[in-house]
Amino acid sequence: MNALFPIEQLKKMKYDLTRFLLVYKFALDEIETKIDILKEEFQSLHDYSPIEHTKSRIKSPESIMNKMLRKNHEFSLDGIRDNIKDIAGLRITCSFISDIYAVKDMLANQDDLKVLEIKDYIEHPKPNGYRSLHMLVEVPVFMSDCCEHVCVEIQIRTIAMDFWASLEHKIFYKYSQAIPERLLNELKNAAESANSLDLQMERLHREINDIKDANGDSEFDELRRIMINNQQFALPAGFMQLLTDE
Repeated sequence: MNALFPIEQLKKMKYDLTRFLLVYKFALDEIETKIDILKEEFQSLHDYSPIEHTKSRIKSPESIMNKMLRKNHEFSLDGIRDNIKDIAGLRITCSFISDIYAVKDMLANQDDLKVLEIKDYIEHPKPNGYRSLHMLVEVPVFMSDCCEHVCVEIQIRTIAMDFWASLEHKIFYKYSQAIPERLLNELKNAAESANSLDLQMERLHREINDIKDANGDSEFDELRRIMINNQQFALPAGFMQLLTDE
């Protein structure tokens, strides 16, 4: 038996903490399901998805404890819930800047998601050059005995933004001393280069779409094929006519 905590108290603490973290995991599951649906919808209907890939994480108990102590908040599960809003985090990577705002609007229009906060670090980058769009949303999670409303932080970035942010994070965490000013300036310049690439690729994307639209990219036989769940369906010759006659 632990000298500080009786075994029954330890069991209850473990149960409460496990349930606490599970709720955040389920909230992430809910949003990732929404993202998967949006990806398949766009891929099937538009032959293109604005979402490249996603990555999720739950803060570890150690990371939660350290953040609470740094901020000098009351250390309890209620205190953690009220003061740490990024326990559950989801990163969505897009191809183009316009995709970021499209995904943001699609999530904001989901009836069961409540948008609590949006921080646009694309329009207003951080001083170090960091760019991303952050959303804080509230997700309903239906447990066996109640419905809990859970905060999830969503970061939406382009591939270039994500590449820069990931490397910047690694550099800062591996460098135990103060970062020299010269390297800080180089990192910021690299962020500007990544942004210039994003803008160039956005322009190319628009021009290619304009060319496709002008050339009538889709052939008639392509319009008679439908792909659902990786299964291709060929429409009978009279199918379109029957729909038109209704």
